[in-house]
Amino acid sequence: MKTDLTKTLTISGMSGLYRYISQARNGAIVESLVDGKRTCVGIASKMTALEDISIYTDDEEVKLRQVLLNLHEVLGGEAAPSSKSDASVLKELFEKALPNYDRDRFYVSHMKKVVDWYNCLLKYASFDFEDEQEGNNEQAAE
Repeated sequence: MKTDLTKTLTISGMSGLYRYISQARNGAIVESLVDGKRTCVGIASKMTALEDISIYTDDEEVKLRQVLLNLHEVLGGEAAPSSKSDASVLKELFEKALPNYDRDRFYVSHMKKVVDWYNCLLKYASFDFEDEQEGNNEQAAE
């Protein structure tokens, strides 16, 4: 099954990743990728689709989708080091996956989030990402 990054969310104040299910009267209904539990998240919560996240590089911004694919390739499909790993381990990993990342604006705290998201997707979803075009075609068919 393909992973739709436009519907895969990170929510401030909540750990893990969530799949958008439906709109609710005062927010959104989401489902945890980890345990499948559904919850209603209030409109005041900051929800960000992984598709909308980019990483700063020296030249441009690179979509998170591409960074995740680069990590998957560098790690050979294996799990990334824990986000609790030493900062030097995370920096070394990102130097391989995204050699020109902006060292002034892409902090270790960001790297920790990205490896957590990577490991969550590896365990509970797939790296066969749905193209934006495919998602639009499915919506048009409904």
